Amino acid sequence: MTHVDNNTESRKSKHLTYGEMKKIEAYKALDLSNRKIASLLGRSPQTINNAINTASVTQKSQQKQNGKTYTYYKKVYSAELHHDIYLRNRANCGRRPKWVETERFTEWADRKMLEDKWSPDTVVNKAMDLFDPAIIPSTSTLYNWIDSGIMRTKNIDLLEKVGRKPRSTKGRVRRNVKVLGTSIEERPKSVENRQEFGHWEIDTVIGKIDADEPVLLTLVERKTRFEKIFKIAGQRADAVDQTLQSFIQSLKGLDSQIFKTVTSDNGSEFANLSHLSEETDVYFCHPFASFERGTSENQHKIIRRFLPKHQSLKEVSDRQVQRIQQWMNDYPRRILDYKTPHQAFVQELKQLDLELAA
Repeated sequence: MTHVDNNTESRKSKHLTYGEMKKIEAYKALDLSNRKIASLLGRSPQTINNAINTASVTQKSQQKQNGKTYTYYKKVYSAELHHDIYLRNRANCGRRPKWVETERFTEWADRKMLEDKWSPDTVVNKAMDLFDPAIIPSTSTLYNWIDSGIMRTKNIDLLEKVGRKPRSTKGRVRRNVKVLGTSIEERPKSVENRQEFGHWEIDTVIGKIDADEPVLLTLVERKTRFEKIFKIAGQRADAVDQTLQSFIQSLKGLDSQIFKTVTSDNGSEFANLSHLSEETDVYFCHPFASFERGTSENQHKIIRRFLPKHQSLKEVSDRQVQRIQQWMNDYPRRILDYKTPHQAFVQELKQLDLELAA
């Protein structure tokens, strides 16, 4: 008999191959011991014992002698049976994908992204309050599920993802153009770093380009991202002035604490901003530098989810505008540790009351 695979090197944690199973079957037919087979294959005796116990079948044989029939039973190892068992076990092993066991989460997440327009990141973090953390994927995993078609939500439904384009701001500031008032270059650093409450950005959102079309006037507080939206008669200075005067009056004398500064672009509709309130400092961005009002630009992307470009705003009611404003202010933001702008704004007002009382 020629010995093959005479290798005693240990191969721990490796499964028997189909070839090794066939050799075990052949060696057992020669009535070799399990320990001898283990030595020939370079395996531990326990591995061979387990294999034989797992895949041995009982064979029945009969023998007649002196007019009597004798029945014998014998355990015989089968390589084919062992390989079938191995393949069946391999098919059932391994960790099941998390999405298989999280139907409640995936259904809830789809509703939030499709109906409530939540981002995947917001969905994941707000789900912590509703589901067992063990079944909640990471933000990147949820994006992967969307990419793979596991979710009903598609990439086209994620407007922020589809519309996001990396842009460079280098060299884009054009300085030799008239600015309506105090330049943003003179704006205090406390406004820039968003550590202080009461600093706003103002802008307009247009629908269909037409002289008779109404527009949306937007005000956003830089620290809390709290948004105010007003539908005004047109992109004109008088319409802006009238709306802002009403807003300032609604602050009931607290404009020096709540409306400390406002940052604007150089559109003609903002020509009178500097004269609206003695309590409010007004700063104007460089022409053609919308990135200097990044908060407004990001807020407008949200508004565009509901009011696409070139849609006429004539048929948009004030009630619809207020619903959009409420949605934006009740939308949890990652930048706010998943508080809503409304919660952050109220928190600042409460803090302001404490400071005034002191």
